Amino acid sequence: MWPRVLSALLGIWLMVAPSLLHYDGHASISDRIVGPLIAATAIIAIWEITRPLRWLGIPFGLWLIFAPAFFSFPSNALVDNVVVGVALVILAFLGGGVREKFGGGWREVV
Repeated sequence: MWPRVLSALLGIWLMVAPSLLHYDGHASISDRIVGPLIAATAIIAIWEITRPLRWLGIPFGLWLIFAPAFFSFPSNALVDNVVVGVALVILAFLGGGVREKFGGGWREVV
């Protein structure tokens, strides 16, 4: 559970980082769009039944790592995005899988 909580906190950090680190432009827009998505998916992935959503941390993290290459990010935003992106990719691999079998799909309905 702690990797999901940490991922959610990193998403919240991305939402406030442009104001605290004083950057704007493409970096600010990217962080303010991706930050809430990261926080929401991490919070949803806390529960075991929705745990596979943790894998969305990988594309979000890769976006944060490679977005500065496509857009001109200030140096403080570049460092922040790369550090958070690497952390998200690592956290996606931590925190175990699903131990229980949930549902059963349409076979259980009929």
